[in-house]
Amino acid sequence: MPHLTPYLSFAGNCREALTFYQECLGGELSLQTVEGSPVEDRCPAGIKHQILHGYLQKDGFLLMGSDMEGPGGYVPGNTVALCVACQSEAEINACFASLSRGGTILDPLGVKFWGDTFGVLTDKFGIRWMLNYDKNEPKPLSL
Repeated sequence: MPHLTPYLSFAGNCREALTFYQECLGGELSLQTVEGSPVEDRCPAGIKHQILHGYLQKDGFLLMGSDMEGPGGYVPGNTVALCVACQSEAEINACFASLSRGGTILDPLGVKFWGDTFGVLTDKFGIRWMLNYDKNEPKPLSL
């Protein structure tokens, strides 16, 4: 079964927000900036210190976020996506195909620079979904 994680979008203040959430909730904070990433050369110089991907993790809790804007830019009040961690190639393909029916594909499903299969879509109800499959992550044993 896939795991669901909230993914928050920010307008240049992801570092401040996730640091605040860490102060409030505790946990381990990891922040990757645009600078030094494989997409740095495709981004404007002015955003090199913004957060490409960040996460706050504590026990079974995971919160992810980014300063990267999708198509249409940053829209306050519409800044949460549901990130689904799939357990197999077949599962991510099936979920992506089903959820995208009647919706809009924002980033086609494919292997990305970090090595995972990933894609983003907005479903027919306007909900943004991010699907990810990490073939190198150990999967739980079925009983």
